[in-house]
Amino acid sequence: MPIPEEVSGKKRLVVKKLFARQQHEGFGAVVRRSIGRFELRYFDPFLVLDEFSVTAPAGFPDHPHRGFETVTYMLEGEILHEDCEGHKGVIRKGGLQWMTAGKGIVHSEMPSSNATGTTHNKGLQLWINLSSKHKLIMPSYQEIESKDIAEAEKDGVRVRIIAGEWNGVKSKICTRTPTMYLDFTLSPDSKISQPIPLHWNAFVYVLQGHGHFGDAKSQHSTAAAHHLLLLGSGGDRLEAWNDSDSGLPLRFILVGGEPIGEPVAQFGPFVMNTQEEIDKTIDDFENFTNGFEKARHWKSQAASDLELF
Repeated sequence: MPIPEEVSGKKRLVVKKLFARQQHEGFGAVVRRSIGRFELRYFDPFLVLDEFSVTAPAGFPDHPHRGFETVTYMLEGEILHEDCEGHKGVIRKGGLQWMTAGKGIVHSEMPSSNATGTTHNKGLQLWINLSSKHKLIMPSYQEIESKDIAEAEKDGVRVRIIAGEWNGVKSKICTRTPTMYLDFTLSPDSKISQPIPLHWNAFVYVLQGHGHFGDAKSQHSTAAAHHLLLLGSGGDRLEAWNDSDSGLPLRFILVGGEPIGEPVAQFGPFVMNTQEEIDKTIDDFENFTNGFEKARHWKSQAASDLELF
């Protein structure tokens, strides 16, 4: 889908800054959740953003999803993915899996057999909502190895294009909910002025270093690792720069998406539009119907090894 060309001539400012504190999820896993917590339940179309860290045997064993997409981007180590439809694969460092849960999937995400008990497997998982017309489509995957992710570099700025485009370089990912997802690394004293579609919601999540975002005069403009920055509306670009005295690079993701503007009803890993649809989803899952049929007799290898369920 083409990116809108409307411009305002104004830059996006940071309107809210959140520190992603650690919390436990799954089986012994630790995540830093910034979107999807009580201070920020939903940022249309984004449901959850987790920065996760798992060391075997911890992980995310068998669990369901319906009604949205999960985007898993590995920063270190590797994760083994299995699902009830028979899909299985490893997401390695720098690699990406864009999963459309659609009408329903049950899967597991665990450190692969190559990961020892001392290997830290770290990454980001973003949940992106789907519009009502896409919530019950068939599950599907887009998977890209690190070497195949589009990259570009200019004036001390290196960009990995997960979704969308940068400076004419485009990602291979097809997004049902129009989305941009860019992984920036800025060397000291470098800066960017990145276009953002005028009516999209957008945020920054800092992975490494320290930088300035939006406007140096704003109280929320500076941020270090594990901080989420919500960008305000009304502007068509983000300005960011690395002026760190430490000589270290600044790494962050910039994510934007077109708001869906529909009601959201959520019960854990199920995201629909009404409570009635959530009740129906729970019934489907418990009775292995309408998308969950193959989950009846399925158990992941990881769950079997851990003697779970």
